[in-house]
Amino acid sequence: MMDGIAHGYDVARIRQDFPILSQGVRGRPLVFLDSGASAQKPRQVMDAMRACMETAYANVHRGAYHLSELATENHEAAREAVRRFLNAARAEEIVFAGSSTNAINLVAHSFGRGVLKAGQRVLVSEMEHHANLIPWHMLRDSGLGIGMGVIRVTDAGELDLDSLRAELAKGDVGLVAVTHMSNVLGTVTPAAAIARMAHEAGARVLFDGSQAAVHRRVDVQALDADFYVFTGHKLYGPTGIGVLYAKHELLKAMPPFLGGGDMINTVTMDGFTWAEPPLRFEAGTPPIIEAQGLKAAVEYVEAIGMEAIEAHERRLVEHAMRVLPEVEGLSILGAAQDRGGVFSFALDAAHPHDLSTFLDSRGICIRAGRHCAEPLHARLGHEGGSARASFGLYTTEGEVDALAGALREARRFFA
Repeated sequence: MMDGIAHGYDVARIRQDFPILSQGVRGRPLVFLDSGASAQKPRQVMDAMRACMETAYANVHRGAYHLSELATENHEAAREAVRRFLNAARAEEIVFAGSSTNAINLVAHSFGRGVLKAGQRVLVSEMEHHANLIPWHMLRDSGLGIGMGVIRVTDAGELDLDSLRAELAKGDVGLVAVTHMSNVLGTVTPAAAIARMAHEAGARVLFDGSQAAVHRRVDVQALDADFYVFTGHKLYGPTGIGVLYAKHELLKAMPPFLGGGDMINTVTMDGFTWAEPPLRFEAGTPPIIEAQGLKAAVEYVEAIGMEAIEAHERRLVEHAMRVLPEVEGLSILGAAQDRGGVFSFALDAAHPHDLSTFLDSRGICIRAGRHCAEPLHARLGHEGGSARASFGLYTTEGEVDALAGALREARRFFA
């Protein structure tokens, strides 16, 4: 396992911030290669959440006393940290949601039902996570007259821009909702080009950044994204909190998704008026403690540097592309020119679930199944699923080598 400094990136030092990585599993060193599902947490995130509970916890936006005012200041500081992380124009464009899934559902309900018109379509691609498919299916099936269209994926696992262009040319597209980075293939989509094409056709664009925000620097203004979502737990933060970025004029035009406290301006027995964004979309007590964890996670990756993290993961991807194809009987799904640290693969001698169990006996954690992306697996001819290894900022080349060695063992075992 590589424990020293490579190219100025001290992965051994970074790993010391993650207590769980020092433990063993089944008598073996833990090799955690499932960060794409949920990343491990550094001490800095745990400390921030503990400090919130021990020294500065109260409900926010409500209390006229010092502790509540302090909690509110800290909560809005977390919103500002996310604004800076995404380079949004203003903090009011950042909505806290429970997850990426919740954020996409918010857009599907509030923008889809409140802004899109009958006869318009939402375009999605064949490589979407179910979280960016099912809400649009539900909108299509709601009886409002809003349809769906599909952007094809090439055999190499890249978004087919000709397919997008052809769908946009039909003239009825209201929204393009696509992944910024595939959770199955690691494919990084050309987001700026997609946004430009959508806008030229009069459509809005949503990017699911659940993976991309972890691996690449994201600038929503440079991308000209109308909507961008990501989730805290993949970005080394806590579960239970996600982010919706949306242009302020869109949030102003959208009705609220959920009703309750904090999303109102006035209430009478006859009705209510909405609060301004972002509170309009944050009904009820927000994730107060989790917001402090997310703020700490954002500050943690910023301190390392997103460019440094991306460079480290590019080296890991290059290393993986050298050693994994050498494993006999292994096939890697997709061959995108621009890809992040996510690899899905199949071993001819073993079902993905059996393979995952075998690797677990060697202390190696991977995911097996269809990774909440059944249509993509069907498109690539792997209806039965695949195995997936996904990297984090703490992953080492030695762990990639350990995976390759265990895969060779597995093939001998199952053959």
